[in-house]
Amino acid sequence: MKKIINYPFKVIRNLYDWTLHFAKTKHSNYALFAIAFAESSFFPIPPDVLLIPLVVGDRQKWWRKALVCTIGSILGAFLGWVIGYALYETIGIAVVNFYNLQSAIASLGEKFQDNAFLTIFAAAFTPIPYKAITIAAGAFKIPLLFLFIGSVVGRAGRFFLVAGAIRIFGEKIQNTVERYFNILSIVFLILLIAGFLVLKRLI
Repeated sequence: MKKIINYPFKVIRNLYDWTLHFAKTKHSNYALFAIAFAESSFFPIPPDVLLIPLVVGDRQKWWRKALVCTIGSILGAFLGWVIGYALYETIGIAVVNFYNLQSAIASLGEKFQDNAFLTIFAAAFTPIPYKAITIAAGAFKIPLLFLFIGSVVGRAGRFFLVAGAIRIFGEKIQNTVERYFNILSIVFLILLIAGFLVLKRLI
């Protein structure tokens, strides 16, 4: 694991806890937008970490929080594209090296040639690190329209599915999250790291 991700698990855990603490602040919606924005271009923790407890705490506004998350993530994807398109030799390289994704980025060109939309959608909807896709899309000059459509379908599908499930199943999910929160946090961290592993295996 250390050979694939070049920063220790403790750092991920600290960032995870820092992200999660916003759920108890009055600025939680702004934080949700900011984290969704940042995760699409450089930040390691996915916005689901904050989206879930926010929806659990106010299920009636589930769609608003999913919408905030989606808009932030899509706008962040544009930033990732700009980094790849115009700033790859400086900022882009730094992000890629930080996550040790050099070989993955180099191989994404072929994936984009095969099916750019499917590649973008797959990363947008799954735990695969989306920042790698958005930066690579800019580096390989993938049209912004492809990135936009793939991001809308994938990110909206993911965030509205998560928030909607909590809204529909109500107390059952809320009680489960509250009762097994520590265990679920560990599982989520494992999925986060697994996303990086999957990206490196598939590319």
